Amino acid sequence: MTPIERIILVDDNEADNVYHEIMIRKAGFTGQVLVFETGVLALDFLRSDPLTTPSCIFLDINMPMLDGFEVAEEATPLLAGKPTVLLMMLTSSDSPADRARAAALPVIQGYQTKPLTVASVREILERGL
Repeated sequence: MTPIERIILVDDNEADNVYHEIMIRKAGFTGQVLVFETGVLALDFLRSDPLTTPSCIFLDINMPMLDGFEVAEEATPLLAGKPTVLLMMLTSSDSPADRARAAALPVIQGYQTKPLTVASVREILERGL
């Protein structure tokens, strides 16, 4: 198991990002937390980063311009062969259709409904990569 050193939040809702970062810190995470409020900015980062830092990306589904599924699809070639990155959907949607769509994309390795809790963050951190 490789410990997660960086968490990336991709969500257009600033309040959710603030709350989730608080939960991440309360869970004991001391690594880097990056926040991107659009999928476009997140993809720009993923394209420019070597993706060698063990990272967990939490990706919201419902965002303007590019939704989370579109971001995941465009990120697929960037994340291929990168065992250092865990991509998870973090969404308010508990829709079976959204869960099935996420499960059908191999790049998406988990599905978490909002909000993150200290317990859910700890579970992910303990699992690692």
